[in-house]
Amino acid sequence: MDFAALIGTFLGEAFILTGQAMEGGNIGQLLQITALFIVGGGTLGAVVLSFPIEDFKTAGHCIGVVYLGKPPKFEDLIQEIIGYAQKARKEGVIVLEKEAKNASHPLLKLGLEAVADGADPTLVRDMMETQLSQIQEKINAGAKVLESAGGYSPTLGIIGAVLGLIQVMQNLNDPSKLGAGIAVAFVATIYGLVIANLLCIPYSTRAKRKYAKIFTAMEIMIEGILSIQAGESPALIERKLECYIVDKKEKKE
Repeated sequence: MDFAALIGTFLGEAFILTGQAMEGGNIGQLLQITALFIVGGGTLGAVVLSFPIEDFKTAGHCIGVVYLGKPPKFEDLIQEIIGYAQKARKEGVIVLEKEAKNASHPLLKLGLEAVADGADPTLVRDMMETQLSQIQEKINAGAKVLESAGGYSPTLGIIGAVLGLIQVMQNLNDPSKLGAGIAVAFVATIYGLVIANLLCIPYSTRAKRKYAKIFTAMEIMIEGILSIQAGESPALIERKLECYIVDKKEKKE
């Protein structure tokens, strides 16, 4: 569980509600089902129209990663690759076919099997980089869904505000109905801004930040596999792969 993400989810809302309470307001004033239907439903409809269902599933996965995703352990990954390099040097690359069954990541398995089969280095690189590119494209599509929702919701909030003001103008002769129309108008705007700036856009940003480390780990796998295939020494491979670790403290995590 990423507690920082969990705290961040409620921190903005908490300060907003606290500020409202300090001004003499209460939470009940912000609970408007009509405004929620207009903004939430309108945003959902716009996003559904914009993206295929596969991208929605990826977007949901991205949200899960925000809270539950664990950063890759680069040092553990490097040591795993070094282990493969040592065995390949002692017993030959054919041993990697058996080792591939216990690989910690599908990309590693793909590379180890390709090397064991004697595939050309260019082909091995192309196969692994193609798989990496496909995953990156999929994640970027999911993040784009969240970003788009963050772009649509403020506009839907404005639509909700206009609809509320229309009701106000049509009921100027009935003061009892003015309050509800004005409430929908302003609350809809708030809903649109909150959905965009405190949920959707932050979700997209954090998910992309987390996946950036995952993609770095996959780049380490590609470089490690190609180094094994080139017959480089385990010590040299280790030094080369450690260059991917920007923060050396990560090696101790």
